[in-house]
Order: sequence, then C-alpha cells, then structure tokens
Amino acid sequence: MIVVTTDLVPGREITETIGLVRGNTVRSRHLMRTIAAGFRQLVGGEVDEYTKLLAETREQALDRMVAEARAHGADAVVGVRFATSEISSAAGEFLVYGTAVKLAPKR
Repeated sequence: MIVVTTDLVPGREITETIGLVRGNTVRSRHLMRTIAAGFRQLVGGEVDEYTKLLAETREQALDRMVAEARAHGADAVVGVRFATSEISSAAGEFLVYGTAVKLAPKR
C-alpha cells in the first residue's frame, strides 16, 4: 500500500477516488512508564518511555487506516495527515486519515 502526504503519487495516475479512510487509537500511560518518565524529566533528556509509546500508537493507527483502505480495494492513500487529542489527563488519541484511491498500472 502506497501511503503519501502529497495529493498525488509521483509517476502514477489516480483513476478513482474511493474516499476518506482513517485509523485511530486511544492509549493511556502505564503507571510504571509514567513513574520512569517522571524520573527522567527530573534529569532532562529524551523521555524514552513516551517516545516508544508514541511510536507504537502511530504505527497502530497507520495499520488501521491501511486496513480500511485495503478493505475498500485501494492501491494507495494520498493526502495523509496526523492529529492528536487529549481524551483525559492520562489518555490521548492518535488519528491518521487520508483519501483512498485506485491507481493506473505502472507503464
């Protein structure tokens, strides 16, 4: 599955627009990760616990969007965007969305 943030796939023609596809997940921080992150914030530097959580969350949301696009018979998702929102003080949503399309065969 081709996933791009641009409105076109370079070198490929879009033959059909299927429509909006999205994937999201809501995650909360694990108590032990929160404690470890709190200690790390005291000394400064990257908070590895949150970096890992964000990466896992982003990948899960992307996987869900791609699965929805495949279910609709898409070859690609264009115009991909990411958004986050706070659900509560301990939970956040990660959303990815774009437009599912079909592409002409490569020449």
